[in-house]
Amino acid sequence: MSEDSTSLSFHLADEKATEQLAAQLAPLLCGTNPTIPDASPGGRIHLRGELGAGKTSLARALLRAAGVTGRIKSPSYALLESYNVSNLYFYHLDFYRFSKSEEWVDAGFRDILHDSHIVLIEWPERAGEHLPPPDLDIHLEYAGSGRQATLIAQSNRGRLWLTTLATQQNN
Repeated sequence: MSEDSTSLSFHLADEKATEQLAAQLAPLLCGTNPTIPDASPGGRIHLRGELGAGKTSLARALLRAAGVTGRIKSPSYALLESYNVSNLYFYHLDFYRFSKSEEWVDAGFRDILHDSHIVLIEWPERAGEHLPPPDLDIHLEYAGSGRQATLIAQSNRGRLWLTTLATQQNN
């Protein structure tokens, strides 16, 4: 792990390491991390990286760690998969198939971007400037047989998440 005030990097050697990162992030998204007693659930995460870099794997691991049971499908064809756990709404979007950024507006997804919802977006760059900034940008890159995950805070909520993750890593 490397860190500064607005970013953290993790080497994800394998699927288990990806699941461990997701297990650390999930309580932050769900508002259940005991070190942040007044945290409210929700947040937006943008997942970036080449094809096969692990965006969907990380999203699935996050959803699983947050309590989603059953099959977790990739939204590659449907564009959106939604889940509900204990009255908390999760939305997993994939914009890979967008050929024009205006398709984001035409798809009508703006209504799901409530601060109390958890929204995971793969390929957010395909929506151009139409998306509001995320709380956290996660960049995944190939690193040998594993992946390098760089988490970049884009909001106060995102900075709080990174500070909490850094504290957990240092303990």
